[in-house]
Amino acid sequence: MDDQNRNLILATVLSFGVILAWTTLFPPEDIPVEPTETATTLTEDPTLPSADPVAPTATTPSEAPDPGSDAPRVPIETAELSGSISLLGGRIDDLALTQYRISVEDDAPIVRLLRPVGEPGAYFAAFGWTATDGLDASAVPGPDTLWELESGDTLTPSSPVTLSWDNGAGQIFRTEIAVDDSFMFTFAQSVENTSDAAVAARPYGLLRRHGEPEDLKNFFILHEGLVRMTDGELEETGYDDIREYSVDERERTQAERLDVTASGWIGYTDHYWMTTLIPDQSSPFRSTSKYFDNRDLFQAEAVMPIETVGAGETTTVTTRLFAGAKEWEAIRSYENEGGVQGFLDSIDWGWFFFLTKPIFALLHYLNIFIGNMGWSIIALTVILKIIVLPLAYKSYVSMAKMKELQPEMEALKERVGEDRQALQQGMMKLYKDNKVNPAAGCLPILLQIPIFFSLYKVIFVTIELRHAPWFGWIEDLSAPDPSSFINLFGLLPFAGPPQGSILALIFIGILPILLGVSMWLQQKLNPAPTDPTQKMIFAWMPWVFMFMLGSFASGLVIYWIANNIITFIQQYAIMRSHGAKPDIFGNILGDRGKKKAEGGKEGK
Repeated sequence: MDDQNRNLILATVLSFGVILAWTTLFPPEDIPVEPTETATTLTEDPTLPSADPVAPTATTPSEAPDPGSDAPRVPIETAELSGSISLLGGRIDDLALTQYRISVEDDAPIVRLLRPVGEPGAYFAAFGWTATDGLDASAVPGPDTLWELESGDTLTPSSPVTLSWDNGAGQIFRTEIAVDDSFMFTFAQSVENTSDAAVAARPYGLLRRHGEPEDLKNFFILHEGLVRMTDGELEETGYDDIREYSVDERERTQAERLDVTASGWIGYTDHYWMTTLIPDQSSPFRSTSKYFDNRDLFQAEAVMPIETVGAGETTTVTTRLFAGAKEWEAIRSYENEGGVQGFLDSIDWGWFFFLTKPIFALLHYLNIFIGNMGWSIIALTVILKIIVLPLAYKSYVSMAKMKELQPEMEALKERVGEDRQALQQGMMKLYKDNKVNPAAGCLPILLQIPIFFSLYKVIFVTIELRHAPWFGWIEDLSAPDPSSFINLFGLLPFAGPPQGSILALIFIGILPILLGVSMWLQQKLNPAPTDPTQKMIFAWMPWVFMFMLGSFASGLVIYWIANNIITFIQQYAIMRSHGAKPDIFGNILGDRGKKKAEGGKEGK
C-alpha cells in the first residue's frame, strides 16, 4: 500500500474517531433565542381544512391557574401503561410505562411519560372542538372543559370509557376513549345535535409540552423534538429550531407552522419515547406546530375538517394517539396493519437508513431466536462478515502479497535512501511486476466505516438495546462498560469512577482493553508502513482507540471486538493459503520474500 492510500485511510479513521470523541465529551450547547411577542392572525386558506377555526379560546393556553389537580380522574390500567385521564379537558396527563425503569436497578422508578400541569415538565394530550357556523366558542369543549364520565370506570384494553359534555344549547359532545395492548389510544369524538338547526364545528387533537424534556440529550446523532409525516415526507425539527422559527416568522400567530395534508401524523419524540397524533388517514387534516414564548410552551395540533351536523343527527370523528415506547415491532405493526403511513420512520434511522433499517431488523430477529442482545450482536457481526467476504477476499490476498514484498521494499528503501521519487517509482514497479493492487487494502476499512456508523446509530437510538444485558457485569448494552481498573474490574468491593467523568475515560473497563488487543492483533497482519512517522502512528492507534472508545456503548465495543477477531481469523487463513507464514509476535514473511531478501543481501 503506497503512502497516498495510507494517508487516506489514516485521515478517514482518525477523523471519524476525533469527531465521535469530541461530540461525546463536548456536546453542542443550546443556542439562546431572544423571546418574541406573538403576532397577528393567520390568513384564510381556501383549502380544507382552513386556518380560521384555530381560535385562541380553543387552543391557546389560558393564563389562569390550572384547576386540573382538583378534577376527577379515570384510571388507566394495561400491561404496558398506568395512569389516569383528567376530566378537565379529557386530558391524558398522567401516564407511566410500566415495563421501563429509569435505570437498570430493580427498584428504580418506572418511566413517566406524561405529567399534569402544576408538575415540573408538564406534558399532556387533549381533544376538543372549535366553533364555526351556528356555534360560539363557549358552546364547544376545549382543553379546559370539565367533562362528565358517562360510562366505564377504568380504561383497559377490554373496557373503553365515554366522556360527555352538554353545552346547554342543544348539542351533546362525547368522547369514547379506547386503548390497545400496546401504546395506542383511540378517541372517537362525536356531536349529537338535538336542536332544530344544523350546526358546524371542527374537531382537533393537541399535544402540549411545558418546556423541553429534562433529559434532553442534545447529541448530534439523535433527533429529539417535533416529528411530523406529511404525505410521505418526514420532518424533524428540534426544540431550538422551533424557537428560532418564532423569531423568523413574526407574522404568524404563536409561531405557527402550517401544513395541510391528506395523510400523516404529528407529535414529539424523545430518545426512547414518543407521543403522536394520528388523524383518520383517509381524510385531509392540518398539522400545526406552535411555540408560546411567554410560557416556554410547545404545542402540536392536528385539526380536522369542519363537521356539519343536521338537526337530530350525530357525527363521529376518530383520531388515534400513540403514547409510549418506540418499540420497533409495535410501531411496525401500526404502520403495516394499522395503516399509519411511514410510522416506522418515527425511529431516527439517520442518513444511513438504507443500512440501519435492515441491520436492526436482522438484529431483532436474531434476538428473538437467541434471546440475548449481546450474543445477537456477535451473530450479526458474523453474518455481516460473511456477506462482505467476497469483496474482502481480494483485499486480504493483496495484503498477503504485499506482506511478502515487505523485504524487497525495505531493501529498496535502503538503496534509494531519501530519494522519495525513486522510492515511489521502485514501489510501483514492484507492484506491477508482482500484480499487486495496493489500493485493494483500503476496501475492508471502507466497507467497515458505513457499517460501523449504522450499527452505532442502531445501538444508540433503538429502545431494544436500552438496559439489555449480555452476561456478567454487562447489564446495559447501550451504556459503557462499567468495569474499571480502579476496582480491579469488580474484584474490590467498591464502584469504579462514574460514567462520563474524566477518570472513567482513563481507567477503562475490560471490553475497551479487549478492543485494543484485538486491534493490535489485526494490525500485526498488515504490511508495515515504510514511513517512520506513519509506522509510529499506526503502532499507537490501537491503544489510542482503546481509550477513545472506552466511553462508547458496550454493544458497539462488542461488535468491534467481534469484527476484529473475525477479520483476524479470515485474514490469517487467507494469508496462509497464499504462502505467507504469519507470526504475530515477529515479522511475517513468506518463503518467497525471505529468499528474495537473502538473495538481495548476497548480491551486495
